[in-house]
Amino acid sequence: MPEVDASFLALPRHELAEAALQRAKDLGATFTEFRLERIRSESIALRDSQLENAKDDEDLGLAVRVIHDGTWGFAAGVALTKDEAVQVVEQAVNMAQVSRPINAETIELADEPVYTDVSWTSSYEIDPFALPRAEKVALLTDYSDRLLQAEGVAHVSVHVASVHECKYYANSAGTSYTQQRVRIGPKITAFAVDAETGRFDSMSSCAPPAGRGWEYLTGTGWNWDEELAQIPGWLAEKMAAPTVDAGTYDVVIDPTNLWLTIHESIGHATELDRALGYEANYAGTSFATTDKLGTLKYGSPIMHVTGDRTAEHGLSTVGYDDEGVAGQQWDLVKDGVLVGYQVDRRMAKVNEELLGTPRSNGCAYADSSGHIPIQRMANVSLQPAADGPSTAELISRVEDGIYIVGDKSWSIDMQRYNFQFTGQRFYKITDGKLDGQLRDVAYQATTTDFWGSMEAVGGPQTYVLGGALNCGKAQPAQSGAVSHGCPSALFRSVRILNTTQEAGR
Repeated sequence: MPEVDASFLALPRHELAEAALQRAKDLGATFTEFRLERIRSESIALRDSQLENAKDDEDLGLAVRVIHDGTWGFAAGVALTKDEAVQVVEQAVNMAQVSRPINAETIELADEPVYTDVSWTSSYEIDPFALPRAEKVALLTDYSDRLLQAEGVAHVSVHVASVHECKYYANSAGTSYTQQRVRIGPKITAFAVDAETGRFDSMSSCAPPAGRGWEYLTGTGWNWDEELAQIPGWLAEKMAAPTVDAGTYDVVIDPTNLWLTIHESIGHATELDRALGYEANYAGTSFATTDKLGTLKYGSPIMHVTGDRTAEHGLSTVGYDDEGVAGQQWDLVKDGVLVGYQVDRRMAKVNEELLGTPRSNGCAYADSSGHIPIQRMANVSLQPAADGPSTAELISRVEDGIYIVGDKSWSIDMQRYNFQFTGQRFYKITDGKLDGQLRDVAYQATTTDFWGSMEAVGGPQTYVLGGALNCGKAQPAQSGAVSHGCPSALFRSVRILNTTQEAGR
């Protein structure tokens, strides 16, 4: 495993934490958390093999959250001095005092074991920030050149985002940890243009963002040579493909597409703050309310979905969350029934009887030192069948249907119930075999009808860990990275829309 960056370890994290925790104790805080965070981010973008932009950012600061007189208080600062740490504590306590008259409930937290001076790093090989930019640009230029040289490709865009996140956390209960995470998100898109009609289309790589380093761009975890060689042919076939006839079809959905449906219809819907109505202003609440826990038929009996903060290379994988809770895995949907939620320490304490456990499952996260931790999504994943079929075997069970690969656009209502999704590639299935691409496809359903129509899931050999770097939540808005693993899956009688007809064209 990589070691925590020495330049971060050289920062006065222990001294600042000690000063903050002591001042909070002197001011009567019953619980205090201190965070020192440094987040480095890099973005590299090319258009037609030419460097379009390259950007480096660094966010460094400290944050303090207190419980004072049963009320949260939070403040942040950027000067790494003891005086600043003390001043931030005083601001946090003052915030709690100002908020106390309007606080409707006394803040209590679920118990968690104490972890003293522990360290954790994510699983990666090559730190993207340790490489010369010219070396990274050269590799991306080569990938762009390969596509531009292919017949029918008019333009190519390449974008890679990299993040290196270091954090030191300490609380008044005695927990302290140092944690480092690296993640990377590549996207390569080829464009074709029909000169006669003016019609154009695109085909993107299906490589998901991952909790990996630069080795991901050189073939560890994804076969770039194979995909880049296939993209021009896929794009040409898509340009010539017939439009879909709207109707009801059986569909086999590849994990490169299904991860996003999991994110929107299960991941967000099983966040307890949404189900309780706390998260109502921005992107809505949830249909999966607490009165349905243990009884809601979320999907078919083969449906098993877990929340996971421990999956290797997961974007939401941590050693410890922003409340000092160790990473865990737990069930959200079991045998098709809603059995759990994603919670932080406050929600776990208040809802202990409902949840059947006195412990948080470690879902608190702030996207920078300048933001307060909120309940954020774990790696929410659909589990494969232990001896399940291959994708080809799933396709062989379909007489008249569609095979869907890659994610693209999506839409879902504020309660995470009514949705529609498109994709990168759509293949007609005829008598159990692929029968050429289709265009203009979207699938539409309600969450429970869709997952209830799932007849079979593939085996572990079909499992892929997809995800996103930029899941948005809260006001002020915060961005979180999260992965969703799943196998290929077979769904019966799904409504298919023709997107061109729906648009009135």
